[in-house]
Amino acid sequence: MSGAIEAHRKGAILVLGAAFCWSSGGLIARHIEADVWTQVAGRGFFAAITLFLFLLVRDGRNTWSLFKALGIPGLVVACCFASASISFVIALGETTVALILVIQSTAPFIAAVIAWIWMRESPGWIRSLAMLVALFGVWYMVSGGESRGTPLGIALSCVIALAIGLATVMVRRYHSIRMTPAMCIAATILMSVGLVGRYTVGPDPLPVSINDIGLLFLFGAIQLAIGLIWFSTGARLIPAGEAALLGLLECVLGPLWVWLFLDEDPGAQALIGGALTLAAVAGNTLYDMARASRAARSLAKSPVGGSV
Repeated sequence: MSGAIEAHRKGAILVLGAAFCWSSGGLIARHIEADVWTQVAGRGFFAAITLFLFLLVRDGRNTWSLFKALGIPGLVVACCFASASISFVIALGETTVALILVIQSTAPFIAAVIAWIWMRESPGWIRSLAMLVALFGVWYMVSGGESRGTPLGIALSCVIALAIGLATVMVRRYHSIRMTPAMCIAATILMSVGLVGRYTVGPDPLPVSINDIGLLFLFGAIQLAIGLIWFSTGARLIPAGEAALLGLLECVLGPLWVWLFLDEDPGAQALIGGALTLAAVAGNTLYDMARASRAARSLAKSPVGGSV
């Protein structure tokens, strides 16, 4: 029993650490002076190197077999995460961190809709109600103009939520998909797209300062890659609903950091709408956790071997 408790504690700490890492993304990016495509390329480069080294240390000679086992579904997941990461970096120049993260937090609901359409999984009335509350919260955030979000920034934030929602369903549908190799490919895509954008889009790229290189290392290796490693390791030790709930800390801390250190005030209306959305996501997650707990207790009480 003590071993299970220790494993649970370790998992919760790792997931919380991942959420803390991910929450720093907006704050780090706000300090980078390089153009957006350099940010995309640098983040992808440092994340890909970090994730690949982690795989080599953890899996050794089996690393290549993990990549081969991903198949088409794994590549789709990698493209989803690459799209989300590219959209995140670009959206930071178009809107507030708070708006991006609150819209991103609706990914579980988008996953439920995709699963309903694709796998005929009914969301149920509780989740449907939570979806409506979350959508109202997002609408309230952007309707008054206080969020300082451009149409492009809002659209890219929706792309992030859609990409994460689709990736969530793909991972559930194809259980063999390993998150770390898929994210390593995603980071490589990120780097490639950033390099193409840097040298083909806009004016001639400027030299990257030493300060920006350090910040890009934090943005890719620490904020993205280490956060993913901690989450993927910790999430295996605790219930999925609990991991999702703890992961919401990113959406709370992210806007807080830029508010405290950069005075990026999202506005009262954005705060109210964001609180409604996060409450809906958290409430839905707690409901899922309670339902899973009831199902587990019911299964434990059922007679073994069936009726005689």
